[in-house]
This record gives sequence, C-alpha cells and structure tokens, in this order.
Amino acid sequence: MKAGNWIRSYGNRRVLCLVGLGFSSGLPLALTASTLQAWLVTEKVGLGEIGLFSLVSLPYTLKVLWSPIMDRFSPPWLGRRRGWILSLQALLALAIFLLGRCSPVSMPFLVAFAAMLTAFLSASQDIVIDAYRTDVLRESELGPGAAAGAVGYRVSMLVSGALALILSDHMAWRTVYCVMAAVMLASICFTLMAPEPEVKVRAPKSLKEAVWGPLVSYFKRSGAVEMLFFIMIYKLGSVMAGTMTTPFLLSIGFSRTDVGMVNKFFGLFSTIVGTLVGGRIIAGIGINRSLWVFGFAQAMSNFSFAALAFVGKSFPGLIVAVGVENLFGGMGDAAFIAFFMSLCDKRFTATQYALLTSFMAVDRVVAGAPMGAAAQFLGWPAYFSLSVLAAVPGLALLRRFAPWNGGGRAVATIGTD
Repeated sequence: MKAGNWIRSYGNRRVLCLVGLGFSSGLPLALTASTLQAWLVTEKVGLGEIGLFSLVSLPYTLKVLWSPIMDRFSPPWLGRRRGWILSLQALLALAIFLLGRCSPVSMPFLVAFAAMLTAFLSASQDIVIDAYRTDVLRESELGPGAAAGAVGYRVSMLVSGALALILSDHMAWRTVYCVMAAVMLASICFTLMAPEPEVKVRAPKSLKEAVWGPLVSYFKRSGAVEMLFFIMIYKLGSVMAGTMTTPFLLSIGFSRTDVGMVNKFFGLFSTIVGTLVGGRIIAGIGINRSLWVFGFAQAMSNFSFAALAFVGKSFPGLIVAVGVENLFGGMGDAAFIAFFMSLCDKRFTATQYALLTSFMAVDRVVAGAPMGAAAQFLGWPAYFSLSVLAAVPGLALLRRFAPWNGGGRAVATIGTD
C-alpha cells in the first residue's frame, strides 16, 4: 500500500483525534477490573469479596438505559457531543483519584462505591465517544475512524493494565491511581483538539422522542429484527476461540509467562496492526466487502490453534497462531465497528450505537458459558475446528445484510419501509 493512501486515510484531524478519544475511552476499564483486582489481592482482601467486585462492570452492560439522556441534552459548551466528553473526562479524573484514596481493608464499601461511580462515568463516556465518532466521520472515513479509535482503546488498556501493575511494584497503589487520574485529566486535550461534526443534527425535542425515536428509526427498516440476530452471531467463531485460548495454551505446556508475553503483548501488537490495515482496506473496498473478506479470514484463522493443538507445545507455532488470529481479528473488529456506525441515525447515535453493541455482547455472555465443557468433551483440535464452523451462520447472512455489490454504507443494504 502506498504511503499516500495511508496519509489520506489516517492523516486528517477527524480520524486522528479518535486515537486520543479511544485512549480516553479505554483507560478507566482496567482500573475498575483487573488492576483493581490486583490491588485487592495485594491488600489481602478475601476471594469472596473480590468476586463481588465483578458487579462493578454492570454499567457497561446497562448503558443503553441512560444513553437517550445524552442524545436529548448537552452541556452548554463545546457542542452536542464534545461538551459531554469533556465533562465526563473531568469527573472521571476526580473519581479515579478518589478511588485511589480509599482503603480496601478499612473502607471496602467506599472502594466499591468509588469503583462503581468510575465505571458508570466510564460507560457514559463510551456512549458519547461512540456517538461523536459516528457523527464526525464522513462515509469514506468510517473504516479508518473505527480503526483509529480501536487502536487508542487498546493502547490505553495496556497503560491502565500492564503499566499500572508495573508501577505498583515501585510505588503505593494510591499513587498509581493518582497517576492514572492525571493521565485521564490530560485526555481533555484530545477533546479540545477534536473538530465539531460538519453536519449539524437536530437533537430530539423531548426525552420521550429520545427514548422512542431511536427504536422507531431502527425497527422501521425491513429485516431489522433479523439484523440484530446477525449482529449477535457474526463473530461467534472468534468468541468461541478467544474464550478458551488461555486455558488451551496453559494446558499444552506453555507457562503463564509465555502466555502473557506472546498471547497478550505480541497479540496486542498484532491486533493493532490488523486494525490499522483493516481500516485502510475498508476505505478502499467498502464496509460490505470488508465484512466478507475479514469474516472469512478471521474464521479460518482459528485453524491455526487447531494445528497447534496437533503439534503441541511449540514456540514458533504459538507465535504464528497468536499472530494470525489477532491480525485478522483486528481487521474484523474494524469492519464491524464501521458497520455499526453505518447503521445509526445521527439524531439518535448515542442510543442506537449503545443498543447495537449490547446485542453484540450477547454471544460473549451466552456462548462463553458452555465452552469449557465443549472443549473438554471434544478435545482441543475438534473444538477449534468447530469454532470455524460456528462462524458459518453469520457469514451466510452477509448475503442479506451486507451483499458483496451492495456498496460501502451497510445501512443501504437493508432498506426501509
């Protein structure tokens, strides 16, 4: 690919600002999940209490319930979306700082409250950043914009996850959270540099319109219900493989260090590369064709783990399997995010995008539960081969919802009544 094509895809302000906003979106997540769990373990909090802290993630699942408020109202500064983003970034910095000032031993309920508050504000920020990304991008920029946001998100997860854990070996946990709060506050700079959308969209006139308008706008399309089913199953094969990757690698003899270094760090690098390459390809061939190409590629990449299961412990095999799976997975993620954005009515972007992502998460919850038993019954080679077949129903529905010759903007392919 020529350098000029990459500059055209990623070198404009609308796309570049999404790297920073994606970073801001992802930063709080680990601070209320894996990093918080590590802090609780360090403070000798019981496993029962640590398990209860998983409920802190509920706002990310329920965010669609208050997303209409962010379509209907906006702060009187920086526009409809950026005003919300800036306000939430400032509140998140304060919440993260307060979380770090609490003691898990002497103030466990206060820690839980601060963590839940941080998660609520973080989920709210996700709502508005997703809406802003959809509103600000031109049609030809949906692929690169989706990729830019995803890259920023994954880098921030590394900062608030791996880097925070490393820092905790050299400073107190309250200092670590203070540093993360400062990073969150600095993310305001990304919001100030972000441009306003070129097209001004009328916000809903009432909260009732903000609640019902997104549903009416979406479900008046023919095939709207079937589309939700498609969204739930399109990445089912990838979910099957990803759910059991770590147990599989440990079971065939790789150490936790091997898994951490290759599956996490090298896997992250491969995903970022795949996401960026995928965004550039989407700009060239359109969303629909990208869903076909990347969907088949990410499904077939699961065979690399089936092959590794036959070979057994092999570091070259591990690198190839992890690299291939994450590379094509990143491409598929970029296409699917762009597809979501193409479906949204810009009057109700916050609510519709939150609704669609909620349906996308269903397969992770429902399909993930029985996967351990399936792997134990089938054995690893058959399990990963089955994960390839699990992608077939979603790929089969592409003919209806993203036909190969249907153009670049997927919403046009399902029609309206």
